Amino acid sequence: MGEVLKKNVFIDTEYITLGQLLKEEDVVASGGQAKWYLKDHVVKLNGEPENRRGKKLYDGDNVEVIDVGLFFIRKK
Repeated sequence: MGEVLKKNVFIDTEYITLGQLLKEEDVVASGGQAKWYLKDHVVKLNGEPENRRGKKLYDGDNVEVIDVGLFFIRKK
């Protein structure tokens, strides 16, 4: 099994949505694809399953995209 990606994602706004994160990190090509991706793949926000692409992610949140990586949301 390969090494799981761990990455700090720096935001300069109050929050970023889960869909924006998936697009920014090239997990999906567009925001529209995020809806379908979240339906078929396990994504965890702070250890809890999350499937809403509009879910707001704030400084200190951790997002685990199974088979992709762990993303740490940090304020710039």
